[in-house]
Amino acid sequence: MTAHRACQIAALVVSLLFLASYLTYHYHHGATRFLGVGLVRPLYFTILTSHTILAIAIVPLVFLSFYRAFRGDFVRHRRIARITLPLWLYVSITGVIVYLMLYHIYPHG
Repeated sequence: MTAHRACQIAALVVSLLFLASYLTYHYHHGATRFLGVGLVRPLYFTILTSHTILAIAIVPLVFLSFYRAFRGDFVRHRRIARITLPLWLYVSITGVIVYLMLYHIYPHG
């Protein structure tokens, strides 16, 4: 339980640092247009849309999961964490896919 707590706190801190750096970057840089064409374009925007919606939805779930664990309400923590974990993983993985597609596979040159 101690290792789980330490890993989850570390994951939350790293996620918050990433979110702060992401928002700061996009505040100063603005949006980057996706240059892919053909079938990859709707694929990219489908991934981006699902990623964005779930990235917003995951925030209260993460804090609720953390809060319940912090209070020692492990029965309710497990119940919400079973939803939070797969969504958090999806958001993390699709975020990397969006980044790779936008900046490495179809870069601006």
